[in-house]
Amino acid sequence: MSVLDHPLITERYFFPRPLAVANPAWVDVEPVRLACYATQRGHPLTVVHFHGNGEVVADYVPDFVGMIEALGADCFLAEYRGYGASGGVPQLGRMLDDVEAIFEAVGRRPEELIVFGRSIGSIYAIEFAHRYPDVAGLVLESAIADPLERILMRMTPAELGMNLSAIESAFRERLDHMAKLRARHKPTLILHTKNDHLVDASHAVRLASGPVENVRLVLFPHGDHNTILPHNRKRYVDELRELIALCARGETRYS
Repeated sequence: MSVLDHPLITERYFFPRPLAVANPAWVDVEPVRLACYATQRGHPLTVVHFHGNGEVVADYVPDFVGMIEALGADCFLAEYRGYGASGGVPQLGRMLDDVEAIFEAVGRRPEELIVFGRSIGSIYAIEFAHRYPDVAGLVLESAIADPLERILMRMTPAELGMNLSAIESAFRERLDHMAKLRARHKPTLILHTKNDHLVDASHAVRLASGPVENVRLVLFPHGDHNTILPHNRKRYVDELRELIALCARGETRYS
């Protein structure tokens, strides 16, 4: 078993809730099903959204879905193992592989997708964009630059039965966010608040260190980790609108 799927990581890092969404779009991932949510309004793009820890897909229906649709895109809300009405338990490594089943379930070409990851969801959004490099755009909200840093805040290497060097190697092999982002050549929008009390804004700065023509970093002056949207709504929505329009035109760089 990969250290990424260690039961202690499942226990201490993930905070699933059982709230189910109405009319889920079921996605099969061996040996369980994920209770995702999808809209199909005929828009040229679909935003594939991975929510934060302690959240579930149902938290984003209908408000977030309505906002995305008003900006001219369909929505696919990805659920995780053990969250909402999904079966199984959260496993950091196995959930990386789930992005392939989610991509198949969306049923669109990579060029028609914008992948959006909030907080812990950035892990899976970055993995999605890495596996499908032709996705039109990537949005990272309150995102994590180095997942291992977050893991080691909750447990020690000894508790995981490995030394630090071995754990670093295992995480670098599958969760090197900086390497994955440096390989991207499509627009990436990074949204963070300067006052984030859970994931420091330095994570956003690190994530934005790729090619400047492809990356836009927005550090909002108000709100914190869980209030970034309501405290900065106009600028937040304007940034999403610009990215969606950019991707709809097939452009690969910010002007």
